[in-house]
Amino acid sequence: MKTEGGRLKLRLSVLPGSFAICRLGASDAVPAWAMRGAFFTITRTAEELSIVCEEALAPAAIQAERGWRGLKLHGPIPFETTGVIASLTRPLAEAGISVSPIATYDTDYLLVKNETLAAAVKALRSAGFEVEG
Repeated sequence: MKTEGGRLKLRLSVLPGSFAICRLGASDAVPAWAMRGAFFTITRTAEELSIVCEEALAPAAIQAERGWRGLKLHGPIPFETTGVIASLTRPLAEAGISVSPIATYDTDYLLVKNETLAAAVKALRSAGFEVEG
């Protein structure tokens, strides 16, 4: 993350591989397959256990939305920084591209469907973001 004239210059890269967004029952145990791979996130709420993982690791029998690609925002992004996700998702929304954001301690990730990845990269670049990959 760089600054340009006092404004954040956001840089993203396309993650390798495809991802699945999986839904399990709220009281289900976290399965071992969910914690394999280089990228995964697990969220439990009162309603569900949601897992994002490498698509190849998600069993065929579970409820999952497959075929997502990842864009990583290079961080760290300070917590007091406002409008980061809005600045990234606005050009995607204007291009009609659905996005599933993920926040971590240091940075943010955007998941877009595989068939919209090229259009997402184009929309982000047109909005002034640097996108690698």
